[in-house]
Amino acid sequence: MINKDIFKIWAPVDAKWVDWVRPVPFISIDDELKTYESFNFVIPNVNYIEEKSVDTAWFVDLPSYDSVAEGLALASKFGFRPIPIYNGTNEQQGAMANVNNQTIEVALVWGAYVLLKLKLEKDALPVFLLDSNRMNRYKMSPSVFDNSWDIYHQDIPSAEYFLNNGIKKIVVRGKEKIEKDLSKIFYGFQKKGIKFFFTDGYSEPKEVVIKKPKRDDD
Repeated sequence: MINKDIFKIWAPVDAKWVDWVRPVPFISIDDELKTYESFNFVIPNVNYIEEKSVDTAWFVDLPSYDSVAEGLALASKFGFRPIPIYNGTNEQQGAMANVNNQTIEVALVWGAYVLLKLKLEKDALPVFLLDSNRMNRYKMSPSVFDNSWDIYHQDIPSAEYFLNNGIKKIVVRGKEKIEKDLSKIFYGFQKKGIKFFFTDGYSEPKEVVIKKPKRDDD
């Protein structure tokens, strides 16, 4: 398979929600096809959810390829459709970068083979996949390539789209909290009636209130 084939597996043309699969990480995947088998990727156990709710979408916001693996766990156990919305670019060969996107690309190759074995419904509920390292803007030196990135409104469905498609709740699976870029978007969603929940992977999702985000210049 080539990168276009991998992309089509993650974003089949006749499936719901796949319009938001970001093509960026798939562009460089050709070079990763030969290396994915050398990685020991494992689908983790998901014990913080007993059953899926038909009115709930998920966001998995974990470091690097952990988010791919967690999304595939939710797909395998509950039939969610993983929607990768990674938007980071790779550094030039030999350079250093803020964010390692290449391991995510390798995981997407591995994940494509996992998805081929699953029979997901065309209208399966979505689980959006994010790299929580995306906002790592610490630079050890000016020569480090800044390939950090944020999520913006246009990168995910609107609140109206979620609501019109029966989604009244969003669960975020993260490490400690809902990250700043998501909170900026979700605050507006909350004002339109969508409820939010958070889980760190150890306990069941608990409802949270998204606080009004501070302005960047505050």
